Amino acid sequence: MKRDLAQSRATRLPLTIILHIYNLERDIDSLYRQIQDAVLERKHELVFVDDGSQDGSFSRLSTIARKNPAVRLIRMKTRFGESAALEAGLDYSTGDRIIFISGRVRPDVSRLPRLLAALDSGQEFVIGWRHPRKDSRINRLISWIFNSMVSRISKMRLHDINSGIFATRRQVLQKLSFYGDLFDFLPVLAAQQGYRVAEEKIGQLEGEFRMSRYPGEYLQRLLDIITVFFLSRYAKKPIHFMGFLGTLFFLAGFVIETYLLIYRVFRMGPIAGRPLLILGALLLVIGIQMISIGLIGEMIIFTHAGEIEEYNIEEVINESAGG
Repeated sequence: MKRDLAQSRATRLPLTIILHIYNLERDIDSLYRQIQDAVLERKHELVFVDDGSQDGSFSRLSTIARKNPAVRLIRMKTRFGESAALEAGLDYSTGDRIIFISGRVRPDVSRLPRLLAALDSGQEFVIGWRHPRKDSRINRLISWIFNSMVSRISKMRLHDINSGIFATRRQVLQKLSFYGDLFDFLPVLAAQQGYRVAEEKIGQLEGEFRMSRYPGEYLQRLLDIITVFFLSRYAKKPIHFMGFLGTLFFLAGFVIETYLLIYRVFRMGPIAGRPLLILGALLLVIGIQMISIGLIGEMIIFTHAGEIEEYNIEEVINESAGG
């Protein structure tokens, strides 16, 4: 894989900065200068990922890349999102420490050294906390609700899980499975693997921000929260989740049908056509189906158990002793 190839290269840099760019033509030059000023004293490489921009972003990025050999430019055929941008940036870079920045959130990149300092102090995944924020009140409200719910589910006290900027080490990201909207939950996935997760205030710059105004976006956030809840607690034991819910439905249906059976046996009245009869039968069927889905999930995990790494080792002392 490309990621393994990048890891084996002879020339390794201490720091890689990956920037996700989408329609940011007006901000690219200033963003580039601010990043260069922030990490001027550190040897680094800069990887711009143009995620299918429709404006002149790629042209501006091409000019920068031609002038600076430390800048790498990747252009996507169409818009794939931040997960794909991060993966592409990892595949085409060599740095041991990784900073990822999403241009959509307009972070104050002059404070990048804070994230690196936290890594140097022993943290393994450091999130940039946009504080104070400059985007709309509705965006801040939705973000607060989202972060509060995820914090409760994951039992992590974080203020800005989906800030779009973080610093970590390459080996940490190689241990995490992320795709699609799971990018927003990387801190949760990292903590699940036992890595030390922290956050640092970085601030947010003034500018134009996309406003969350469509109901579909809120539904998507809710589904994302359900996804991370399932993945963080039941990914390797789906029967515990599906079986629990299925059992509740089945028992409810069983109680209803038993009641109706007794009602009919003792000639207390007819039951044909009663909505309660249909509800009881439906609950029984749903319960059996959910338990069956949980068992199928268990069979799939059992089949692929050899490919799943159940642990994450931090250090081995005297690994070859006794060999």
